[in-house]
Amino acid sequence: MGKITVETCEIEGLKVITPTVFGDERGYFMETYNYNDYKEAGIDMEFVQDNQSSSKKGVLRGLHFQINFPQDKLVRVVSGEVFDVAVDLREGSKTYGQWYGVLLSAENKKQFFIPKDFAHGFLVLSDTAEFAYKCTDFYHPNDEGGLAWNDPDIGIQWPISEGMELTISEKDQKWTGIKTLKKDK
Repeated sequence: MGKITVETCEIEGLKVITPTVFGDERGYFMETYNYNDYKEAGIDMEFVQDNQSSSKKGVLRGLHFQINFPQDKLVRVVSGEVFDVAVDLREGSKTYGQWYGVLLSAENKKQFFIPKDFAHGFLVLSDTAEFAYKCTDFYHPNDEGGLAWNDPDIGIQWPISEGMELTISEKDQKWTGIKTLKKDK
Protein backbone atom coordinates (compact mmCIF):
# COMPACT_ATOMS: atom_id res chain seq x y z
CA MET A 1 0.00 0.00 0.00
CA GLY A 2 1.92 3.09 1.16
CA LYS A 3 0.16 5.52 -1.17
CA ILE A 4 -2.69 6.13 1.27
CA THR A 5 -3.12 6.24 5.03
CA VAL A 6 -6.47 5.03 6.33
CA GLU A 7 -7.87 6.07 9.70
CA THR A 8 -10.83 4.21 11.14
CA CYS A 9 -13.47 6.25 12.92
CA GLU A 10 -15.52 5.73 16.08
CA ILE A 11 -18.39 4.56 13.87
CA GLU A 12 -17.58 1.25 12.21
CA GLY A 13 -17.27 1.43 8.44
CA LEU A 14 -16.41 5.12 8.17
CA LYS A 15 -12.83 5.81 7.07
CA VAL A 16 -10.74 8.93 6.59
CA ILE A 17 -8.14 8.52 3.85
CA THR A 18 -5.04 10.66 3.40
CA PRO A 19 -3.21 10.20 0.10
CA THR A 20 0.54 10.47 -0.29
CA VAL A 21 1.31 13.80 -1.95
CA PHE A 22 4.46 14.22 -4.01
CA GLY A 23 5.44 17.87 -4.21
CA ASP A 24 8.25 20.02 -5.48
CA GLU A 25 8.78 23.55 -6.75
CA ARG A 26 6.39 22.85 -9.68
CA GLY A 27 3.45 21.88 -7.45
CA TYR A 28 2.23 18.44 -6.43
CA PHE A 29 0.94 15.09 -7.68
CA MET A 30 -1.26 12.55 -5.91
CA GLU A 31 -3.44 9.62 -6.82
CA THR A 32 -6.98 10.43 -5.74
CA TYR A 33 -8.08 6.83 -6.26
CA ASN A 34 -6.31 3.56 -6.99
CA TYR A 35 -8.46 0.42 -6.84
CA ASN A 36 -5.62 -1.80 -5.58
CA ASP A 37 -4.69 0.53 -2.70
CA TYR A 38 -8.30 0.92 -1.63
CA LYS A 39 -8.98 -2.82 -1.89
CA GLU A 40 -5.95 -3.49 0.33
CA ALA A 41 -7.38 -0.96 2.80
CA GLY A 42 -10.69 -2.86 2.92
CA ILE A 43 -12.59 -0.60 0.53
CA ASP A 44 -13.30 -3.03 -2.31
CA MET A 45 -16.00 -1.21 -4.27
CA GLU A 46 -17.00 -0.66 -7.85
CA PHE A 47 -17.70 3.03 -8.27
CA VAL A 48 -20.13 3.75 -11.12
CA GLN A 49 -20.74 7.50 -10.94
CA ASP A 50 -18.62 10.58 -10.14
CA ASN A 51 -20.25 13.86 -9.07
CA GLN A 52 -18.91 17.33 -8.41
CA SER A 53 -20.56 20.42 -6.95
CA SER A 54 -19.54 24.00 -6.30
CA SER A 55 -20.97 25.91 -3.35
CA LYS A 56 -20.55 29.21 -1.54
CA LYS A 57 -19.69 29.75 2.12
CA GLY A 58 -22.56 28.82 4.41
CA VAL A 59 -24.17 26.35 2.00
CA LEU A 60 -25.31 23.29 3.92
CA ARG A 61 -26.19 20.30 1.75
CA GLY A 62 -27.89 17.31 3.32
CA LEU A 63 -28.43 15.15 5.12
CA HIS A 64 -29.13 12.83 2.14
CA PHE A 65 -29.38 9.10 1.48
CA GLN A 66 -30.89 6.75 -1.09
CA ILE A 67 -33.65 4.53 0.32
CA ASN A 68 -33.82 1.42 -1.91
CA PHE A 69 -30.61 1.96 -3.87
CA PRO A 70 -28.09 2.92 -1.16
CA GLN A 71 -24.68 4.17 -2.22
CA ASP A 72 -21.20 3.87 -0.79
CA LYS A 73 -19.46 7.24 -1.28
CA LEU A 74 -15.87 8.39 -1.42
CA VAL A 75 -15.86 12.18 -0.99
CA ARG A 76 -13.19 14.87 -1.18
CA VAL A 77 -12.74 18.60 -1.62
CA VAL A 78 -11.01 19.86 -4.76
CA SER A 79 -10.89 23.50 -3.66
CA GLY A 80 -11.89 25.22 -0.44
CA GLU A 81 -12.95 23.64 2.84
CA VAL A 82 -16.03 21.82 4.14
CA PHE A 83 -17.15 20.10 7.31
CA ASP A 84 -18.39 16.71 6.12
CA VAL A 85 -20.80 14.57 8.15
CA ALA A 86 -22.11 11.01 8.05
CA VAL A 87 -24.99 9.69 10.19
CA ASP A 88 -25.36 5.95 10.80
CA LEU A 89 -28.75 4.68 9.58
CA ARG A 90 -27.93 0.97 9.61
CA GLU A 91 -30.76 -0.85 11.36
CA GLY A 92 -29.40 -2.86 14.29
CA SER A 93 -26.11 -0.96 14.37
CA LYS A 94 -24.83 -0.17 17.87
CA THR A 95 -24.11 3.37 16.59
CA TYR A 96 -27.47 3.93 14.87
CA GLY A 97 -28.29 7.65 14.84
CA GLN A 98 -24.76 8.71 15.73
CA TRP A 99 -22.75 11.09 13.57
CA TYR A 100 -19.14 11.63 12.68
CA GLY A 101 -17.68 14.77 11.12
CA VAL A 102 -14.38 15.52 9.43
CA LEU A 103 -12.79 18.63 7.97
CA LEU A 104 -12.04 18.10 4.28
CA SER A 105 -10.05 20.69 2.37
CA ALA A 106 -7.94 21.22 -0.71
CA GLU A 107 -5.08 21.80 1.71
CA ASN A 108 -5.32 18.59 3.77
CA LYS A 109 -6.43 16.51 0.73
CA LYS A 110 -8.25 14.04 3.00
CA GLN A 111 -11.04 11.86 1.68
CA PHE A 112 -13.97 10.37 3.56
CA PHE A 113 -15.39 6.93 2.82
CA ILE A 114 -19.06 6.63 3.75
CA PRO A 115 -20.66 3.17 3.44
CA LYS A 116 -24.20 2.40 2.36
CA ASP A 117 -27.01 3.24 4.78
CA PHE A 118 -25.49 6.44 6.10
CA ALA A 119 -26.99 9.89 5.64
CA HIS A 120 -24.47 12.41 4.32
CA GLY A 121 -24.12 16.18 4.29
CA PHE A 122 -21.62 19.00 4.40
CA LEU A 123 -21.23 22.65 5.32
CA VAL A 124 -19.00 24.96 3.25
CA LEU A 125 -16.56 26.87 5.49
CA SER A 126 -14.46 28.67 2.86
CA ASP A 127 -15.64 31.42 0.49
CA THR A 128 -16.31 28.71 -2.11
CA ALA A 129 -15.70 24.98 -2.31
CA GLU A 130 -15.65 22.35 -5.02
CA PHE A 131 -16.74 18.98 -3.70
CA ALA A 132 -16.22 15.72 -5.62
CA TYR A 133 -17.42 12.22 -4.86
CA LYS A 134 -17.61 8.71 -6.25
CA CYS A 135 -20.71 6.51 -5.77
CA THR A 136 -21.25 2.76 -6.03
CA ASP A 137 -24.78 3.10 -7.41
CA PHE A 138 -26.43 5.53 -9.76
CA TYR A 139 -28.52 8.39 -8.45
CA HIS A 140 -32.25 7.60 -8.47
CA PRO A 141 -34.21 10.87 -8.06
CA ASN A 142 -37.37 9.10 -6.86
CA ASP A 143 -35.40 7.24 -4.16
CA GLU A 144 -34.21 10.24 -2.14
CA GLY A 145 -34.34 10.27 1.60
CA GLY A 146 -33.13 12.85 4.04
CA LEU A 147 -32.87 14.02 7.60
CA ALA A 148 -33.10 17.49 9.08
CA TRP A 149 -29.60 18.93 9.34
CA ASN A 150 -30.41 20.25 12.82
CA ASP A 151 -32.27 17.23 14.24
CA PRO A 152 -31.73 17.47 18.04
CA ASP A 153 -31.91 13.66 18.32
CA ILE A 154 -28.75 13.43 16.21
CA GLY A 155 -27.10 16.56 17.63
CA ILE A 156 -24.56 17.36 14.94
CA GLN A 157 -22.18 20.07 16.11
CA TRP A 158 -21.82 22.03 12.87
CA PRO A 159 -18.95 24.56 13.00
CA ILE A 160 -21.15 27.56 12.22
CA SER A 161 -19.06 30.65 12.81
CA GLU A 162 -20.51 33.84 14.24
CA GLY A 163 -22.24 35.79 11.50
CA MET A 164 -22.29 32.87 9.04
CA GLU A 165 -25.53 32.85 7.10
CA LEU A 166 -26.68 29.36 6.18
CA THR A 167 -28.05 28.62 2.72
CA ILE A 168 -30.18 25.49 2.72
CA SER A 169 -32.22 24.29 -0.25
CA GLU A 170 -36.00 24.24 -0.01
CA LYS A 171 -35.90 20.43 -0.24
CA ASP A 172 -33.39 20.15 2.60
CA GLN A 173 -35.48 22.43 4.80
CA LYS A 174 -38.38 19.95 4.60
CA TRP A 175 -36.62 16.84 5.91
CA THR A 176 -37.76 15.61 9.31
CA GLY A 177 -35.89 13.97 12.19
CA ILE A 178 -34.49 10.51 12.62
CA LYS A 179 -37.43 9.41 14.80
CA THR A 180 -39.71 9.68 11.76
CA LEU A 181 -37.71 7.31 9.56
CA LYS A 182 -39.61 4.22 8.52
CA LYS A 183 -38.15 1.07 9.98
CA ASP A 184 -38.80 -0.76 6.70
CA LYS A 185 -36.87 1.65 4.46
